[in-house]
Amino acid sequence: MQKATVPWVRKAEADYDAAHRLGVDAACHDAVCFHCQQCVEKYLQAHLVEANLNAPKTHDLDRLLGLVLPIHGTLRTFRRGLLFLSAFAVETRYPGFDASQRQATAALRWTEQIRRESRALLGIKPPRPRKRT
Repeated sequence: MQKATVPWVRKAEADYDAAHRLGVDAACHDAVCFHCQQCVEKYLQAHLVEANLNAPKTHDLDRLLGLVLPIHGTLRTFRRGLLFLSAFAVETRYPGFDASQRQATAALRWTEQIRRESRALLGIKPPRPRKRT
């Protein structure tokens, strides 16, 4: 992995860790969903940086996926999850939208799958299993 990619992965892992520490039972569903979206966003940007491409600062995961697909076509299988997670970039941070426990659980599940595939594509060892909190 290139040196420039490392900070993106580090930030993605920090968001993943935050989502798991909050957990779906802590009634912080908005924060869980937000950090899941952020984790996946940063992993997609890491793929672009790794390929020496510009990583635009956008929360639109479908746009990022479109930029990453020529590099890693296997990520296409996660498009449905990326569209689901995209909604949590902004809406969860303001009044008028409250994520449910079910949405938080689904966000964590999608994030775990996309994270696992992203790490493999970047040549990072499989993550250790985490206990659900």
